Amino acid sequence: MLGVGQKFPTFAVTATVSLDLKNAFTEITDQTYPNKWKVYFFWPKDFTFVCPTEIAAFGKLNGEFADRDAQVLGGSTDSEFVHHAWRTHHADLKDLPFPMLADVKRELCQALGIIDPHAGVAQRATFVVDPENIIRFVSVNDLSVGRNPQEVIRVLDALQTDELCPCNWNKGDAVLSV
Repeated sequence: MLGVGQKFPTFAVTATVSLDLKNAFTEITDQTYPNKWKVYFFWPKDFTFVCPTEIAAFGKLNGEFADRDAQVLGGSTDSEFVHHAWRTHHADLKDLPFPMLADVKRELCQALGIIDPHAGVAQRATFVVDPENIIRFVSVNDLSVGRNPQEVIRVLDALQTDELCPCNWNKGDAVLSV
């Protein structure tokens, strides 16, 4: 698995961005959001139980990520059409404000090293990537355990200080002096 300090892979995938079929899909690449922080989070499968809780939680906090000049991008190995159907039929996903990446060829997930060896799907992985496309944070949860998007915001805040931040540091807290 790629880790902190490594370059996020080059990729191009189709993403679901709307319920309107005329404008539902667009291509997203590693260059689509230049000069922005990116928060990539992956889930195992659409139409499951833990995944929509996380996706909806990231959606509710999208404004907080945007306030930090960060673009949220969610994805799985499901197709853009499956993403669209899921958004259409799941009340908590209808108004998602971020793209759902469709890594149907598994090229991005393989490059990241997050294909689960037993289930063959994307692991529940999160990557915070700086404006130069360098990975600054990685987290992977068991397939059965959802992640905490508020913790991802806390880590993003700490990374953006470019300072030493102690355990449980929150925005506005003192940083460490050397």
